[in-house]
Amino acid sequence: MYLSPSFWVLGTISFKITLKKLINQTLQEYNRVIKACKETFIKKTKDYGTAWRILRLPSITDQIFIKAQRIRSIQEKGVQKVEEDITSEFIGIINYCVIALMQMKLANNTELELPAETVEEWYNQEIAENIELLLNKNHDYGEAWRDMRISSITDIILMKLYRTKQIEDNQGKTLISEGVEANYRDMINYAVFVLIKLNFAPDEAH
Repeated sequence: MYLSPSFWVLGTISFKITLKKLINQTLQEYNRVIKACKETFIKKTKDYGTAWRILRLPSITDQIFIKAQRIRSIQEKGVQKVEEDITSEFIGIINYCVIALMQMKLANNTELELPAETVEEWYNQEIAENIELLLNKNHDYGEAWRDMRISSITDIILMKLYRTKQIEDNQGKTLISEGVEANYRDMINYAVFVLIKLNFAPDEAH
């Protein structure tokens, strides 16, 4: 059957419109998840201060690793004995990754106590960079993550953690791979994708 050029043009336009709608939906869902994660982060900052400033990057990586391992363990066993569910662990992964990104930029700053307002501003800056990364990758890959299983995303986060640990053990040197910053940013986005799939922070909640 012959299909005219106008058919292909209309099909391409329709696809682009659909993709644009999906990307806009993703941004709305992404921002809702991040808003909830940031609220948790700021509340803890007001309770505990910026005690995380004492942590070196490998220690932060290990904290994220513990959370990802617990998620995988719960997924494999199908049960949990600690009250906190995997949602809180994914929130923790996002917030610890943001902490790691801030620590990288504060490498030459020895101040331990930082104002909550300043920390919130830096948090927003790191997330803004992540949203830019999200849009660039969505341009190349579309919304492929929506068809992924949560267990698969967990495995990818763990894989990126093993990569990060290896880079840290090599004192940050890589031959061809991206550095630790790229891995932290990818882990944030994958964890957000999971929380979207779990319908965390729906419209009516925020």
